[in-house]
Amino acid sequence: MATRKKVKGKARAKRKKRPASKATRRRTVRKARTIRKKIAEKAPRRPASSKKPRPTAKPAAKPAPISEPAEAVRPQPSPAQPVSSEQRIGVVTHYYSHLSVVAMQLEPGARLRVGDVIHIRGHTTDFTQRIESLEVNHASVSEAGPNDDFGLKVVDHAREHDVVFKVRS
Repeated sequence: MATRKKVKGKARAKRKKRPASKATRRRTVRKARTIRKKIAEKAPRRPASSKKPRPTAKPAAKPAPISEPAEAVRPQPSPAQPVSSEQRIGVVTHYYSHLSVVAMQLEPGARLRVGDVIHIRGHTTDFTQRIESLEVNHASVSEAGPNDDFGLKVVDHAREHDVVFKVRS
């Protein structure tokens, strides 16, 4: 059986050493640097007679007037809690900002019609509007059910996962 030699990379030519001149043959010694601290300049001393006397104790603070406690700030209700006159009907699945249109998914048994009043609430969203247009597959419709993929024109900015409520009249 024939054996093959492994291919090696190009052999590099070794540098030839030049004979050093007498000046460079001497061993060079580095000088040690001394680091000196800069001394901060002190202000000139004044004569003892011109010094101002320093107060030894601070004056007592004036007592604060007694006032009535401020009213406690109530936290706002969380965005997903409906008002008693509202019924949750769905969730925003997408918002098309250039068209101001939301795509939403209705919950089972929910129906949405043109003329209904809806309330959209989310982390930064909270507005109420009357539905003026519904579209299913780019065709205008008057009613949408839970199995329909539909778009809804909105008056304000909405975000994904915002909750949609139907306001009862």
